[in-house]
Amino acid sequence: MIASLNPSTGETLATFAPLSNVEVDARLVLAQQAAAEWRRTSVAERAWVLRQAAALLDEEQEVHARLMTTEMGKLIRAAREEVAKCALALRYYADHAASFTAPDVVLDEATQRGEVHYQPLGVVLAVMPWNFPFWQVMRFAAPALAAGNVGLLKHASNVPQCALALESLWERAGAPHGVFQTLLIEASRVEALIGDPRVAAVTLTGSEGAGRSVAAAAGRAIKKTVLELGGSDPFIVTANADVTAAARAAVTARTINNGQSCIAAKRFFCVNAIADEFMARFIEGMRELKPGDPMDGNTTLGPLATKSMREDLHAQVQLTVARGASCSLGGAPGDGPGYFYPATILENVPNDSPAATDELFGPVAAVFRVPDVDAALNAANASKFGLAASVWSRDAEEAGRCALALDCGTVFVNGVVASDPRFPFGGVKASGYGRELGPWGLREFVNVKTIRYLGTG
Repeated sequence: MIASLNPSTGETLATFAPLSNVEVDARLVLAQQAAAEWRRTSVAERAWVLRQAAALLDEEQEVHARLMTTEMGKLIRAAREEVAKCALALRYYADHAASFTAPDVVLDEATQRGEVHYQPLGVVLAVMPWNFPFWQVMRFAAPALAAGNVGLLKHASNVPQCALALESLWERAGAPHGVFQTLLIEASRVEALIGDPRVAAVTLTGSEGAGRSVAAAAGRAIKKTVLELGGSDPFIVTANADVTAAARAAVTARTINNGQSCIAAKRFFCVNAIADEFMARFIEGMRELKPGDPMDGNTTLGPLATKSMREDLHAQVQLTVARGASCSLGGAPGDGPGYFYPATILENVPNDSPAATDELFGPVAAVFRVPDVDAALNAANASKFGLAASVWSRDAEEAGRCALALDCGTVFVNGVVASDPRFPFGGVKASGYGRELGPWGLREFVNVKTIRYLGTG
């Protein structure tokens, strides 16, 4: 049984029976049929559907926002922003799909012509996480459908109502039946789906372990994959930083989405010259956060999404402290209802502890004092992850050097990391491969076809 629970209370909201094998097969048949039809539509027709979906999101923003908050604990204002960002991405691809899919003319001579065309692959399976239940899905769906592919969504099992709402959105926007379908199935059945010849490609946003499993299955089937995996993003504060601004941003960077974001800053590297000032302000800012009902506009820290996630996070904190770290703030979950975890700051973190080596999915910051910028860069790059990073410096030359030196897919200078439809998003190392968003995201799931015309003039 697939269950939807309210993480603020632990209450069961709804339950759903997983689709049977016969039902899944019927949806695969429908997806294949829809793919054959959808790829023949014009870019203008697809763009119209995307704009209709964006308009529905605008009209229904509060409905979808409240669903996300109820089902996974996101702060209501963050949920509203997520719906708005999805509409922004839809309009971005509606506006640019024609140019992103237009053939490139490489040769145009008297005796020959050479073109590169971008054609859809077909059925794209998306295995998506719960932490941004609309945005993560739209990051794949908007470019994939704009390019002429169709989508099959296997969403996280704790957000089934969000998954069904997304399927309904595309249907009501005018997409032909089967162009976007939700599969309410268990994670154990994903491997068989990947191996099905009707599935052309796979995209996953999730954990490192899930990425390894999906990549292995796709490799056996020789299918294209895009993997956006975990991160232990560094936040570097140099001696030239605006410390007040950096500390304020550090609170946001660590607790965005209640700390449950792959691009949330997790490891904070402070140059010794400003470390005391930064820490005083950082601790003060984290202490001022207000845990509570995420539907309440005054709440600034909501619950974790599941009970098991809170247990796992606390185990990581305990092990880090057992190995020598000191806890400057928080560190122990309360006894009340819901899956809340306090804002926590760990200092003197050993390099072999979970806070240094693993991804902590919750409002727990690991702080490292370093002698200089080079030490910060070396420590930041020592991680197996390479998703994103943030650098704080008022010295443009220093900031640029740091940005180029960091091993990751995205660097923000004097700002909190965020995804944007206009820019490629993804990581290196154990954070995955491939890119979402921008023209790069659309072209991940197309056949880049060369056509040469020789002597036909």
